[in-house]
Amino acid sequence: IRKWCKQLLGIFQMRLSVIGAEQLEDTHYLMAANHISWIDIHVINAFKPHYFVAKSEVASWPIFGWMAKQLGTLFIERGKSNSIRNMIQEIAEQLSQKAICIFPEGTSTDGWQVAPFKPNLFEAAIVASTPVYVLAIQYFDLQTGKKTTAPAFIGDMGLVDSMWNLICSPPICAQISISEKLPALKDRKALAELSQSLITAQLRDTR
Repeated sequence: IRKWCKQLLGIFQMRLSVIGAEQLEDTHYLMAANHISWIDIHVINAFKPHYFVAKSEVASWPIFGWMAKQLGTLFIERGKSNSIRNMIQEIAEQLSQKAICIFPEGTSTDGWQVAPFKPNLFEAAIVASTPVYVLAIQYFDLQTGKKTTAPAFIGDMGLVDSMWNLICSPPICAQISISEKLPALKDRKALAELSQSLITAQLRDTR
């Protein structure tokens, strides 16, 4: 998986930069990340393979939906409380042996800010007594060193349009920054707020 994702980044002229890799002291944990693009998953997997939680619509995407299924992605139906409760239980069970990454914003942004983190899925880490880490992802134009919104998958943009934006853009550095292990908080809202604040601070530091 890691090798294939690196090859995919190469197709889109994207270089991977990882900060804080040494912070990961565990083999199974919950990782919370901000969300900018469909390619975020492949950027993270190019560093280290994770299982992901994604909205159910992703399963029907051409090519990438199939890929998501092959990677063991857990799909959640937005707006359905029963689906969320069942997913929390499933994630909690799998966290005993897997590293699972979630995008708590529930949507993608242009990367300049972090949308409020939804706390629901953090409950899985509390139920499983599993460590939580956070990962900030950003994209930079390699020619200017400035942040770029070229990978952003937002609004009514289609997957083909997004891919075309990447192909036409100058070479990009995909930078991920990993935090220290979070305190073992027993409140999902507190975990969500702390995770969001850490990622927000990371984005602010590199403006």
